[in-house]
Amino acid sequence: MSVRRPAIVNLETLSHGYDASSAEALAALRLHQGPVLLDLDETLYLRNSTEDFLDSARPGLLALLLLRLLDLLQPWRWSGGEATRDVWRVRLLLTLMPWTGSLWRRRVAALALAHGNAPLLETVHLHCREAWIVTAGFEPIVRPLAEALGFDAGRVLASSLHRFEDRRDGKLPRVTAALGDEAVRRSLVLTDSHDDAPLLDACARPLRTVWPGAEFRAALGRVYLPGQYLTQVKRPGERYILRGILQEDFAFWLLASLALAAAPLLHVLGLGALLVSFWAVYEMGYVDNDRVAARYEREPKLSEAFHRAPVATPRLLPWLWAAGAGAAGIFLLRWPAAPLPRDGLAWAATLLATHLWFAFYNRVDKNSRVWLYPGLQLARSIAFVALVPVTIVGMVALAAHVLARWMPYVVYRNGRSNWPEVPFHLLRLVFFALLAAMLAITEGWRPFVSATGAALLAWNLFRARSELATVLRAAQRIEHGR
Repeated sequence: MSVRRPAIVNLETLSHGYDASSAEALAALRLHQGPVLLDLDETLYLRNSTEDFLDSARPGLLALLLLRLLDLLQPWRWSGGEATRDVWRVRLLLTLMPWTGSLWRRRVAALALAHGNAPLLETVHLHCREAWIVTAGFEPIVRPLAEALGFDAGRVLASSLHRFEDRRDGKLPRVTAALGDEAVRRSLVLTDSHDDAPLLDACARPLRTVWPGAEFRAALGRVYLPGQYLTQVKRPGERYILRGILQEDFAFWLLASLALAAAPLLHVLGLGALLVSFWAVYEMGYVDNDRVAARYEREPKLSEAFHRAPVATPRLLPWLWAAGAGAAGIFLLRWPAAPLPRDGLAWAATLLATHLWFAFYNRVDKNSRVWLYPGLQLARSIAFVALVPVTIVGMVALAAHVLARWMPYVVYRNGRSNWPEVPFHLLRLVFFALLAAMLAITEGWRPFVSATGAALLAWNLFRARSELATVLRAAQRIEHGR
């Protein structure tokens, strides 16, 4: 039987460079005499302990809603920035869902067995007498996990949930305070993170190793919530729900119809529920679009997050959300009268038609999609009209909104790759003015001289202000250049 020999490593070389393979890291641990400082997440434990803790919260939907609300508020802006985000997330769930700690402690043994870094753990337990876990994770989370991995709880240097500075300042001050400068100078530090550079600079043997099998899995990724795919996969980092839906589509839903509402507050709430219902279905079209592209296109344009699949994309739950939110919206819009069966049928037909049109669009060649794209934008813009009346000027504004969304897509599909530079808001303002003028010639100006007309014009001008200013600054009379 052959015996597998440990890898040979040059410690002098490693002392001048941080990156090391897993084999080199294990060999260095066997030879090092002195303290060993080990990262936990994605090193000793091949996942992220904080995310796995948050993933333990039940019910998962409530936890996910709380975390998304926190992401919207971003209170870590006042506590030290993104580095302190996890402090807020863990505190929130422990405060509002305190049973999460108990659920976590029940899981740690199984998680440690499934995701512990077996080769590293075996090497550390056999060869490292002065091993410490030094982690950015939080004490109540990492201590039971460390014990499940075979470490004494007293050998864990973790972040406190009661101090933001532990996350802001990094590991070095905390380690130095606990072990002293001399111990740090003699230590071997093993981590996977560039954020630990100050600690790596201060030690005798700095090793940065990315371990096979290590992965970051976001918490509650199996819990479905409308909008998750849109914001994390289709348009990551764009704040699209706020900028592309609420400030665009929903704003025009409101401005086009609010003047005819008997109960304005209920009208706003009802349209908000319809918006959730509609986007639960419309988002399924984006999911399908990406899957079709990945399967059939030679060079699909997919975000990096698509391949990581960080969010749930079930087939039935979006329809249940659409049905529930749609029913709530109809109830609010019809109050105090009782909703009629035809209201539910009209909204169901609208959602089904949208879903089928999106599915057809996804399976047609790209050149032909130019002529189908207006149908998708029409659905986004006027789906609510199936239940709610709109003013004449409101319909003109919605038509301008559809045309302005279509025009950049035509430019894009006809060969220009810089289509986002098309001034969408200015284009919509121009379409609104032209369509209003054309309708006024035949119908008169009275529909446009109204609070609704003024509000729609003001909102279009406000949204187009930057683009309009840019165009005006660049404009010049051609004879002045001669």
